[in-house]
Amino acid sequence: MPDYTLAYWPLPFRGQFVRAVLAHVHASWDETATGAMIAEKNADPASQDVPHMGPPVLTDHSNGFSISQTAAILAYLGRKHGLMPEDPEREALTHKIVADANDVLGNMTRDNGAQMWTPDEWIAFQPRLRRWMRIFEETGRRHGLKAETGTMLGTEAPGIADLTTAVLWGTMTDKLPALRPTLEETAPLVAALCDRVAGLPEQVELRARSDADYGEEWCSGQIEESIRAML
Repeated sequence: MPDYTLAYWPLPFRGQFVRAVLAHVHASWDETATGAMIAEKNADPASQDVPHMGPPVLTDHSNGFSISQTAAILAYLGRKHGLMPEDPEREALTHKIVADANDVLGNMTRDNGAQMWTPDEWIAFQPRLRRWMRIFEETGRRHGLKAETGTMLGTEAPGIADLTTAVLWGTMTDKLPALRPTLEETAPLVAALCDRVAGLPEQVELRARSDADYGEEWCSGQIEESIRAML
């Protein structure tokens, strides 16, 4: 039996944050078939392994524990596998970075596709997108992040904060490469961190597997079509 089971859509979107952590700690996992995942998410909460609205859902087979919500999953894995800072200040900042990442995804997808992008609205969004990049950049800079060395919160080794940052901006600009120059110009330290994390052997392997499984898709559907039309 694998260490974990992940229920998520066959996409490198929110689920990729979880996959990156699992790969980083050399955990084994399988992924729930899409049909079974849909049936579970639509089931009555009383019958679900953990009451939830939708994926991702992670099940830890070492203790039978299931948890939903990306932020909660990352907090659980981070604490279990030693990827969270011990001091309360940097632990809180880790949670903030995860929350910021979720907000960026919500902004990019217009609240998960509630609306599609128009040219005027996309242009108006660009200062906000750059501000998000600068927020991550300044967070890292304040904790000693350099182009060649360092981490988002000054930890000795990459943790949840670094993996989250790298998956957010690295995956986004990998699947939407027209955004990469903006990241390099606005947040060069973050861009360099993304490359360093992506170069870790376990992340190289994960990317190859994800590219084979998901192709060039990022968030999929009409909202991705509208983003690509803007780019």
